[in-house]
Amino acid sequence: MTSSITEEQWQAIITNDASFDVIFLYGVRTTGIFCRPSCKSPNPKREYVRIFQNAQQALAEGFRPCKRCKPCEQRMPDEEWVLQIKAVIDTHYHEPLTLALLAEHCHGSPYYLQRTFKRIMNMSPADYIQRVRIHHAKQKLMQTNQSIADIGVKVGLPNTSYFITLFKQYTGKTPKQFRLALQIQQTEK
Repeated sequence: MTSSITEEQWQAIITNDASFDVIFLYGVRTTGIFCRPSCKSPNPKREYVRIFQNAQQALAEGFRPCKRCKPCEQRMPDEEWVLQIKAVIDTHYHEPLTLALLAEHCHGSPYYLQRTFKRIMNMSPADYIQRVRIHHAKQKLMQTNQSIADIGVKVGLPNTSYFITLFKQYTGKTPKQFRLALQIQQTEK
């Protein structure tokens, strides 16, 4: 079973103290990933940390091993890791997202993340992010009367001219043309 976190364990985690790697592992409930205390991933919030005596306990409770520190010398399957990356993008598409931020959040290197994502998804993480943003922009254009600029900001593309160019690149129409085509379609029904 897991135990509550002591001050000594917390200090080991936030200082990345490798001497504790053989003593305990920690999991973060918000990510579902478990790590060695020496892992260089961003410091979690203390209230989300769970302490495990070994990898088997963490795995039994549904936590996945960190790609960066490999706490049980067992890697998460690449397909599962890509699903995790996609979930982060799907949730945070409206925020600035870089390869480095994704890699940090998903416990891997930017280079390996880029390569793995592209191999499994047949597109780069950047292309996937833009597709998700355009999908949400289309939804907002269909369901609201918000301005084009406001929609761009809400989907993570605050530069209006770039948003319009990207939207046209993915859909073949500008956001205004897309909205107008929808209005014409609705009046014909």
